[in-house]
This record gives sequence, C-alpha cells and structure tokens, in this order.
Amino acid sequence: MGTQNGCGCGYSGESANKTNEGLKITSRPDGQAEAVRTQVQINGMTCGHCVASVTEELEELSSVSGVDVQLVANGTSTATITSTAALDDAAIRTAIDEAGYDVVAISR
Repeated sequence: MGTQNGCGCGYSGESANKTNEGLKITSRPDGQAEAVRTQVQINGMTCGHCVASVTEELEELSSVSGVDVQLVANGTSTATITSTAALDDAAIRTAIDEAGYDVVAISR
C-alpha cells in the first residue's frame, strides 16, 4: 500500500513528530499503584500519522495512562508506554500489528 512518502500507513500528508509526555511514578505514599513504564522499539513508521496510529492502538490497552512516541522516520522508533499495571507483551505486539508496524523489542 505505497504512498507518496513511502509510508505504509496510507497517509500522504506532511511528516510530523507527535509526542505525549509520559509520567513516571516511583513511589506512592498514598498506597496507589506505581506507574509501570514499557519501551517498545518499532520499525516501519515514517510520519506523524504513523505515530498517531500507534498511539491510538496502544492507548486502547487496559491500564495504559500515557504513550510517548519518538519517531525516527525510516528507522527504529521508540514508544514509551506508561501504565498502572504490567502489560502483556502479546497485547503490545497485537496493538502495534493492528496499527501496521513491526515490534523489534520490548523492555521494561
């Protein structure tokens, strides 16, 4: 499904970088759950629409409170997911696959 910009997402508008700041909480004196950060390396993203697609799919996962994607067009981009519980690797891979991209690695 090639487009003018070589991106597989089908969007032919200008490239843009979208970021959403994540929040890291290391301890909570009020007893609430600590935030968990998961980093995902992703291949195939080339534009702001790609970032929006990945962000939207990841935000649909249960317990996700934030997604920050650092776009490296035609390289390996990084999504940092902030959640209130540990995320299942298979669920992350499925979400990224639904957006149309490839997971290279998942780390915590």
